[in-house]
Amino acid sequence: MTSPVPGTGGSGAPAGAPTKTPGRRILVGRVVGAFGVRGEVKLESWTEPRSAIFGYRPWILRDARGNERELTTVRGRQAGKGLAAEIPGVEDRDAAEAMRGTEVYVDRSALPKPADGEVYWIDLEGLEVVNTEGRSMGRVSHLFATGANDVLVARDGDREWMIPFVRPLYVTSIDFDVGRVTVDWDPDF
Repeated sequence: MTSPVPGTGGSGAPAGAPTKTPGRRILVGRVVGAFGVRGEVKLESWTEPRSAIFGYRPWILRDARGNERELTTVRGRQAGKGLAAEIPGVEDRDAAEAMRGTEVYVDRSALPKPADGEVYWIDLEGLEVVNTEGRSMGRVSHLFATGANDVLVARDGDREWMIPFVRPLYVTSIDFDVGRVTVDWDPDF
């Protein structure tokens, strides 16, 4: 996976508008509660570094009921070990707390091009997985980090494989043009 670019913060936060027809979206964070009494929210960010979330525009906020709105600028900052952000129209602690669970998405096109040899996990999801002998192992469901290495999860119906995302040892090639990931993995394992 490639790391997103560092965030640049924002300079103001205009009112949100309903979203337009979405492209491919990436979930980059979530509101986890209120921060203080003036309407700031606490954010959980899955970007690297965490503050990079403020550098992507526009944000698409999706609440628990599926309602969405788009924000073109957001003001945010590091707050202790977490992040705090100002959301337009959120003026007090109760309004901020009501946003708990709201997801923050950005269009895939908002992310920078990955460096040579790096990929975004989102770009792998849905690709066909075959082993070096040409045997199909389904499609990439998702990836996750373990600390030691990342793991690619391939699913084919009820069958699931967890393959260490170690290149070129286990993941021998990725071909986006064909839509395929080739792995050196025994499908019976």
